[in-house]
Amino acid sequence: MRITISGGTGFIGRRLLKALATEGHTLHVLSRHAGANMPNNVKLSVWNSTKGDPPPDSLQETDAIIHLAGEPVAQRWNAELKQQIRDSRVTGTRNLVGALAKLQQQPQVLISASAVGYYGSRGDETLDESAPPGNDFLAELCQAWEKEAAAAEALGIRVAMIRTGIVLDARSGALAKMLPPFKLGLGGPIAGGKHWMPWIHIHDIVAMYHYALTQPVRGPLNGTAPYPERNADFSKALGAALHRPAFLPTPKFALSAMFGEMADVVLASQRVIPKAAEAAGFRFRFPQLQPALADLFK
Repeated sequence: MRITISGGTGFIGRRLLKALATEGHTLHVLSRHAGANMPNNVKLSVWNSTKGDPPPDSLQETDAIIHLAGEPVAQRWNAELKQQIRDSRVTGTRNLVGALAKLQQQPQVLISASAVGYYGSRGDETLDESAPPGNDFLAELCQAWEKEAAAAEALGIRVAMIRTGIVLDARSGALAKMLPPFKLGLGGPIAGGKHWMPWIHIHDIVAMYHYALTQPVRGPLNGTAPYPERNADFSKALGAALHRPAFLPTPKFALSAMFGEMADVVLASQRVIPKAAEAAGFRFRFPQLQPALADLFK
């Protein structure tokens, strides 16, 4: 297949790019960074998603678009950064779909990233793809983001949106940031540890994007493992995987001091399950947390 990937130099994008390259696909990456290192058989084009259309040659005769581009959320927010986060996703996706509308030959599928932030913080409520959205900043952002991606359906393009949870990879992302205190035996539950964590192994999120690329799924898919864990249980499992104690709590005020408003994202309780993906036939390699962590630290 001829596949264009925006955000192909990011956390998930790099792993997905590697997986697709080994299968012999023709790949074109869109990135804000001109100097990004690419495999020899991958073309790179620079695209600032908020400023206009992608370069025309990046979309010509492509079979599929995987849209991952977006300003990282895991930062200390202020009004300016929140606008950048929104624009990079909502305006960026609008610009992409607008460019697709100008093509003489449409791609078959658009797979757009989204996030479990769509649901807001919901306590112990079990959340599948039919659950209504929340009403905080990230929930409203995800609704607007998905609406822009879904507009491609009117062009005859199949659209799937993957609401990604906490992606576990020992080298990058949220887990890598958790590791230093846990390795020192200083890890533990956060703010009581009762909130649910919708996690997924890096292998499975890459596999889900691949599945959406090749199978006739459409609409939202929860990119989370079937068995979310409470933060206290997650902390205990992580400590066990590292052979370290994990009982030192982090109080909410300490998290708020570090991250400000973004701390609410870390503390959000989201008991998300991947009902639509499993109903469509997707099978997880790591549905349970302990085997997932054992694989990451083997």
